[in-house]
Amino acid sequence: MFTGIIQAVGHIAAVRPQGADMSVRIASGQLELSDVQLGDSIAVNGVCLTVSELHADGFSADVSAETLRHTGFAALGPGSAVNLEKALTLATRLGGHLVSGHVDGVGELVERRDEGRSVLLRIQAPKALARYIAQKGSITVDGVSLTVNAVDGAIFSLNIVPHTLAETTLYDCHAGQRFNLEVDLIARYLERLLQGEAAASGSADGISEAFLAKHGFM
Repeated sequence: MFTGIIQAVGHIAAVRPQGADMSVRIASGQLELSDVQLGDSIAVNGVCLTVSELHADGFSADVSAETLRHTGFAALGPGSAVNLEKALTLATRLGGHLVSGHVDGVGELVERRDEGRSVLLRIQAPKALARYIAQKGSITVDGVSLTVNAVDGAIFSLNIVPHTLAETTLYDCHAGQRFNLEVDLIARYLERLLQGEAAASGSADGISEAFLAKHGFM
């Protein structure tokens, strides 16, 4: 588990294809690795990866074909900046929100504009994720825990404050850029819970207005 509070910005130092998978070597920048061991989890742009090797300047991890299919990792190469966060401990302050490091989909930045010293981002999410994104709810964008300002269909808006701009890869994002998205854990599990017995039968179609009305929520 993670919090979505980025601890350092590193970069991809090398990529080694291994059949349908690949291994990545990451230069971890200012991330403290003295307490990291082989097998530990580190979120890289919001993707939970397992440390397979430790180096003087970073670590290596394997990226599965499943991860390559469902995240933006395939577009990264040597020199690409990445957000880094070590897995939380019971003593970690939960400054963001609970993040699993399991990406739900990839979104695309449709607008970036300055608003005072902050930056407003509007991101197009996959349609299947739109129902999990709520105004003033939490979402993870490339591993960064953020609060949703507004939602318009599958497009949601975020306000990025100067500190977040300075401490993450969001400082130089641009229209057309794609981001790993993880929706709030509670939203996903609440939908599954509301499906009741239909979830086990495979007949559940998700939450709709008709579903809510049928079960007395409207």
